[in-house]
Amino acid sequence: MLICFALIFPLLTIFCLVDIIRADFKDSTTKLIWVLVVLFAPFLGSILYLIIGRKTKVITP
Repeated sequence: MLICFALIFPLLTIFCLVDIIRADFKDSTTKLIWVLVVLFAPFLGSILYLIIGRKTKVITP
């Protein structure tokens, strides 16, 4: 169980950072804030981004 958590934790953080960097937001400040949140609070920041941040992305046709 501990090994599984140890593998998921960094992968979740990397996934969120890559998704933030590749995404388009309404302004660049939002992108910077999400990157800082995920970097400074990796587990909680990643969860918050997946719940709240993905909804704030701009969908391009």
